[in-house]
Amino acid sequence: MNINHTMVPGFILLGFSGITQHEVSLFLIFLGIYIITLVRNLSIIITYKLSPSLHTPMYFFLANFSLLEILYVSCTVPKMLSSLLSDCSKVISFSGCAMQMYCFLLFGGTECYMLAAMAYDRYNAICHPLLYTLIMREIVCIRHIVGSYVIGAANALIHTVFTFSLPFCGSNKIDHFFCDIPPMLELSCKDIWVNELVVFIVSGCVIIGSFVVTMISYIEIISKILKLRSALGKKKSFATCSSHLIVVTIFYGSGIFMYFGPKSIYRIGQKSLVSLMYTVIAPLLNPFIYSLRNKDVKSNMKNMFLQLLQI
Repeated sequence: MNINHTMVPGFILLGFSGITQHEVSLFLIFLGIYIITLVRNLSIIITYKLSPSLHTPMYFFLANFSLLEILYVSCTVPKMLSSLLSDCSKVISFSGCAMQMYCFLLFGGTECYMLAAMAYDRYNAICHPLLYTLIMREIVCIRHIVGSYVIGAANALIHTVFTFSLPFCGSNKIDHFFCDIPPMLELSCKDIWVNELVVFIVSGCVIIGSFVVTMISYIEIISKILKLRSALGKKKSFATCSSHLIVVTIFYGSGIFMYFGPKSIYRIGQKSLVSLMYTVIAPLLNPFIYSLRNKDVKSNMKNMFLQLLQI
């Protein structure tokens, strides 16, 4: 049997085509989520910039994390929104699909190690309070941020090159709302075991590696907190870490399930729902989790808005 290995000129993102009768409703819901995500993350960045009392390593990482969330969610949601409005917008070019995958993996991989850097910051603040300002100097914090982006860029480049080096033939319909690795591999007419191995090894190093670093930091933190005699000290220490731990659980939980979970999720159409957790829902929840559970952020945000109202 002859197989046509001609490279397709573009792809069609099926997204939520199975529920076309609800596409307008989904558009309004996701548009609202996107706007709220942008506004809340921007408010954290602006609050950090305008509040000298927040110019500490913890809030430096939080402001950079909020910027990363804006970039991360903007890789997929705008295209998804346009696809919900028009069938013509479901089409994405070959180069456009590659660019979307690269950006998504760049910011996703960066987020993994930025979360790890934030956990390391909390570890030093609680376990080495006397040396904290020395260990977490400004240059060290900047290096953590830059290093996170470098790792994210390398991860994205490897996966994008390996994925788009494959021959795509036959169907050009991607059963997803953006160009992600698993649904792209389904379209290849070549044995993809090498690509699956690359996903397992490289993604394992990025996702699992950063997750292990984060968990080791929190094991040390919890061990230190439990040794504190003061109940107030324990409560305060847990409060500074609980927000970050919730964010870590949501992001890594859905990400690990998507890339290392059972392959059956690809067959029964659950991948879009799982992906929504770390591409749309997590960026929406994160600024609320950090701001609502942090008195300093809430207080400075309130003061900032009061000052704006007086102008």
